[in-house]
Amino acid sequence: MPELPEVEVVRRGLERHVVGATVLGVQVLHPRPLRRDALGPAGFAEALTGRTVSAVRRRGKYFWLALEETDALLGHLGMSGQMLLQPPEAADERHLRVRFHLSTGTELRFVDQRMFGGLCFAPGGAQLPSQIAHIGRDPLDPEFDQAAVGLRIRRRHVAIKRQLLDQGLVSGVGNIYADEALWRARLHGERRGDRLTRAQVEEVLNHARAVMEAALEVGGTSFDSLYVNVNGESGYFDRSLHAYGLEGQPCLRCGTAIRRVAFMNRSSYFCPLCQPAPRVTRRGPSPS
Repeated sequence: MPELPEVEVVRRGLERHVVGATVLGVQVLHPRPLRRDALGPAGFAEALTGRTVSAVRRRGKYFWLALEETDALLGHLGMSGQMLLQPPEAADERHLRVRFHLSTGTELRFVDQRMFGGLCFAPGGAQLPSQIAHIGRDPLDPEFDQAAVGLRIRRRHVAIKRQLLDQGLVSGVGNIYADEALWRARLHGERRGDRLTRAQVEEVLNHARAVMEAALEVGGTSFDSLYVNVNGESGYFDRSLHAYGLEGQPCLRCGTAIRRVAFMNRSSYFCPLCQPAPRVTRRGPSPS
């Protein structure tokens, strides 16, 4: 699933190419991407037609196109969503779901193979759509309050990796960058927040920011053709990973084989030597 760096790459591409463009028409080729839109396909198309894009913004893994600084087109890429800019004569992509005809003479196309992503019209959402107001700020946000987030982490009896993935606490961090930040901080993902020091929490949040900034510089992480930027290009951060997806390969710090374990219907990757698992406290027999 695209995480913060990948969505930010898409946001920047859209910002370069669609700000100032007017939506001349909308063609909904499949209704599923609009499943959370109260207007339905016809109402969605009508609400967007004639509107001019004034900005492109993001919070966590969501992005939105501000429409004349009043309403917004809110989007989430899901597992395989793509926002592509194409000339009108370009052949339709196999999984093209929604097409926007722009006044610039190009088409903005929402392509989604697995259809876990989606779009919706957000009235009054130019600054922040109400649908995502509950989502926390992300580590790249200038207003991200790291001290406050760190304090919340240390007050919770919850494993640190689960907290990094809690989008209400800190947004944008997904499985890939959580594993990479934890590897850099030498912390096991099952370490509980209330068992960590302030310095340890600060370090892992700093690494989460640093690893996502590094990924952003090379266009994000692409393991397959499902994540691309608006021009259809892949990112290259997969070549710089230290833990995620490297099961059995030697840790670059100590040489121990990277291990993979099941985690929330996904996987966690870590070095068992550099990132020792927390001790399991066993209760003794009950007094008679």
